[in-house]
Amino acid sequence: MTDNRPSGAPGRVREVTSLANPLVKDIKALAMKKFRDSQNAFMAEGLKLVIDALDLGWTIRTLVFAKTGLGNPAVEKAAARTVAVGGTVLEVSEKVLGAITRRDNPQMVVGVFEQRLLALDDIHPGPGDVWLALDRVRDPGNLGTIIRTVDAVGAKGVILVGETTDPFAVETVRATMGSIFAVPIVRATPDAFLAWREGFAGLVAGTHLKGAVDYRSVDFSGRPVLLMMGNEQQGLPEVLAQSCDTLLRIPQAGRADSLNLAVATGVMLFEIRRGALSLDGASGS
Repeated sequence: MTDNRPSGAPGRVREVTSLANPLVKDIKALAMKKFRDSQNAFMAEGLKLVIDALDLGWTIRTLVFAKTGLGNPAVEKAAARTVAVGGTVLEVSEKVLGAITRRDNPQMVVGVFEQRLLALDDIHPGPGDVWLALDRVRDPGNLGTIIRTVDAVGAKGVILVGETTDPFAVETVRATMGSIFAVPIVRATPDAFLAWREGFAGLVAGTHLKGAVDYRSVDFSGRPVLLMMGNEQQGLPEVLAQSCDTLLRIPQAGRADSLNLAVATGVMLFEIRRGALSLDGASGS
């Protein structure tokens, strides 16, 4: 890979060995939400994730790869694609890569991408479409796992209601295992969400401690479905619960009185998928 652009210009391959390099400092700063927001950027680790993101049309700003990646055809191709779209490519030592990822055994490739969010008004659900609304989800691991599950079941996207954990946090992106690039994410205030919900032409269901309907008894077929799941500690607030067409419960046989949010959401989504989404050609492991 050769390039004749002026030093420091986008679309150039550069070798970086110092932790004090400004570009390295900026990438490390993406661990902080305020910096991610101000730069409208986030970091994703792993060659497969970077390739998937490029294939899906996400805008890459910087590709960082370890010197050990030199000669790897897939790494070289990802670097060439980054340069071609005006991004910067950094060839770094394992020490620098470890500092960026805060890991002792970092992935060989890291990508910095522009954030991408969908607007509520751009959601146009059709028959069989499933959307998930999460109220004030706090744990990045839960959110990342849920996004991955939404991807796995073929649901259309996730609406984050109120003050939630950042979907572009490093921990969240890691937990999605790349699904952050495949699942549309929407952010909305409670008021904006409730106003949008009024125009939702389908079934709106939520899980709730007061739910009287067994989730397995509902017919989810033939119409759009909006599933609401509440905060890890408090569940759905009354204002959201009252906006549901039906409140559901997941029966439990043991002593535990609740499920982890990501587990409960997975149970619900796969049941909805069974009733509302076509399983033709579906496979899993």
